[in-house]
Amino acid sequence: MKFFKKKGTAKAKKDKKDKKTNPYRKYIKRMWYTFGAFMVLFYAFFISVSYGLLGPLPSFEELENPKNNMASEIYTADQELLGKFYVENRSNVEFQQLSPYLVDALIATEDIRFKKHSGVDARGIARVIVKTIAGGDQSSGGGSTITQQLAKNLFPRPETITKWELIKLKFKEWVTAIRLERNYTKEEIIAMYFNTVTFGNQAFGIKSAAKTYFDKSPDSLNLQESAMLVGMLQAPTKYNPIRNPENAKARRKVVLGQMLKYGFLTPEEFEEVLETPLNTNRFQIQDHNVGMATYFREHLRLLMNKEEPKEEDYADVYQYYLDKDEWENNPLYGWCNKNLKPDGSRYNLYTDGLKIYTTIDSRMQTYAEEAVTEHLSEDLQPLFERQLKNATYGPYATVYREKDYIRLLELSKRRSERYNNMIRNGFTDEQIDQAFNTPVNMRVFSWQGEFDTIMTPMDSIKYYKWFLRAGFMAVEPQTGFVKAYVGGINYKHFKFDHVTAARRQVGSTFKPFVYAVALSDGQFSPCSKIPLVQVTIELENGKTWSPQNSGKIKEGEMVTLRYALAGSINWASAYLIKRHSPEAVIRLARKMGIKSYIMPVPAICLGVPELSVYEMVGAQTTYPNKGIYTEPIFVTRIEDKNGNVLSEFVPRRNEAMSEETAYLMLELMKGVVDYGTSARIRSVYGIKYPIAGKTGTSDDNSDGWFMGITPDLVAGCWVGGEDMQIHFRNTAYGQGANMALPIWALFMKKVYADETINISTEDFEKPSKPLSVEIDCGKYARQHPEENNNNDDNGWQ
Repeated sequence: MKFFKKKGTAKAKKDKKDKKTNPYRKYIKRMWYTFGAFMVLFYAFFISVSYGLLGPLPSFEELENPKNNMASEIYTADQELLGKFYVENRSNVEFQQLSPYLVDALIATEDIRFKKHSGVDARGIARVIVKTIAGGDQSSGGGSTITQQLAKNLFPRPETITKWELIKLKFKEWVTAIRLERNYTKEEIIAMYFNTVTFGNQAFGIKSAAKTYFDKSPDSLNLQESAMLVGMLQAPTKYNPIRNPENAKARRKVVLGQMLKYGFLTPEEFEEVLETPLNTNRFQIQDHNVGMATYFREHLRLLMNKEEPKEEDYADVYQYYLDKDEWENNPLYGWCNKNLKPDGSRYNLYTDGLKIYTTIDSRMQTYAEEAVTEHLSEDLQPLFERQLKNATYGPYATVYREKDYIRLLELSKRRSERYNNMIRNGFTDEQIDQAFNTPVNMRVFSWQGEFDTIMTPMDSIKYYKWFLRAGFMAVEPQTGFVKAYVGGINYKHFKFDHVTAARRQVGSTFKPFVYAVALSDGQFSPCSKIPLVQVTIELENGKTWSPQNSGKIKEGEMVTLRYALAGSINWASAYLIKRHSPEAVIRLARKMGIKSYIMPVPAICLGVPELSVYEMVGAQTTYPNKGIYTEPIFVTRIEDKNGNVLSEFVPRRNEAMSEETAYLMLELMKGVVDYGTSARIRSVYGIKYPIAGKTGTSDDNSDGWFMGITPDLVAGCWVGGEDMQIHFRNTAYGQGANMALPIWALFMKKVYADETINISTEDFEKPSKPLSVEIDCGKYARQHPEENNNNDDNGWQ
């Protein structure tokens, strides 16, 4: 007891002495107690916020899988980005895909202590309180770290918000930032940040921004480009280099200055790049109307979003059954509506960040688009305009009455997007007519480039009628992979797809189906001779059908099938279909992928069926593929945003004819190129490699076709006007050999010249078994003297 008394007495004496030496000690202790209590309360408050005191916070799953609208990306077979489908043009990148300049510029400008803090920077907050709030220094910067900004980007604030709600959100963002730091590395946070920010001009995320402003990938951005893009983050509109280039350059200088200040640049590097131009001459908004393979991308979009066909929605029952078959047997048809995500919802092509790997080869696609442009703009279109410039109702070559001209224009008006939009919005016929005849500002297409003008919508319809259209597709016959797809001359101004949507008369390109039926029964060889005489076929209605020939033929003589097909002689085709029947030809066409309706009449042997480029090119793959039809496909696989494979695609195949028949058809069609209607491939374009082919021209030269076959690649082309009455006045200009064949030849010359493609220049592979018929026409003539003309000894004829 005495001990404790002495100790207490000593303490009391010490306190008395401290009071004399430090009279503020009591207040200091109270301050520390207060501060300690505040920190405990602050910590408890944060714990409470993390448990939902101020409302729910993002869960761990939401942090792992933030809900951003992710663009679906379309890739070519050679891994080039073809385009995107999106609501927001956003695609993610990883840290390794970022230029080091981007990372340095961001840290120097937005958060120099990024690598030291754990999501919330106490020193930065203190700076804001002391300098910005208390001292009024707006240049001292904000207190939000990169991680806090990421939290705000991942879980956006409401558009309208009170001050109290803003304060609550700030605290929640702090907690979210700390959680992000616990779940992700610093590198991952940097990458996520760059993926969530917007750069204006429909560019969401750094990958889209790099492509939009500089046509580059993020890892290829140089110092000045990186500084410009990072500078835009503070205000994408104010510092937009296209709209406000001076602001953008000044802001870039600020970013470069920050990099210099914190040692990311040397003074010499800073001075070197300070006055460099913004260099946005490759700026291009990533729009569905521009870029490579625009028609293909639109076809893919429509195809994947197809809904299950309902018969009541169809006026054409036959088309309903075609679409129903596609829905049931084509896995890509309606893919988004037939496949479900793990949560049971359907995939969204515009927001789910799918990666779609197509069969398109970027090199071949480029060559195909160049070939269409070169032939039409430099040769065919000028020729067409010269020939039709004096037509009464140009560009219609066979319209002679005003009422017919007006009727055709009215049909086009009613098909237009403007007309249908006005109908949907309840406009009357009088209002629509007034709108179509009122001059307006518009930007129109020309082969020399777009230009601004003033004209009425009706005049624009007349203007666009003058342009010839085209469709082109190339397929690898063994795999069915579509390597090039050009649906028209300019997707922005001519939306209609002439590869899959259009069906036009195919002319003589249909004749090989007839010849294939004749060869398949074993009674004919390419060297077999038939008489060139007028053929008359009695029809079911009691009438007769007798086709005419065009050009000079050996009337009354015996000619080989090879000669007949090379010259595209109508009497020969009629002779063969009379011998076999239209039904037999249609059955073979079906096996070769032709699905469009074909009326079973003898005239099909001359090419009256209306088919698509897609069907015709697909059918030709049967010949180099040894009788096996391989359905052309567009996509090999689809992945989710994390790279998990969702679907893989293989083409449908079926045996359409024997290996021997397919080879015999190639021999026949090689004659078309070597000395027939397609001989200009050799004489004009100088292509010497083995090629089989067939031209086609419909009545009045309305449609020009060419199908060209090589061992590794089958390609076909159609050229014509929007309406069938728009065409050349003579066959010399309007035939398939002049309208369509040059596109094929220009395309193939570039393909052959590109050594990286490595296309075969060898001949077609022979059948595995010996042929049952003779294809050397000299030998065949000696073996069958009964078929020879008295004055004919030149073999192939």
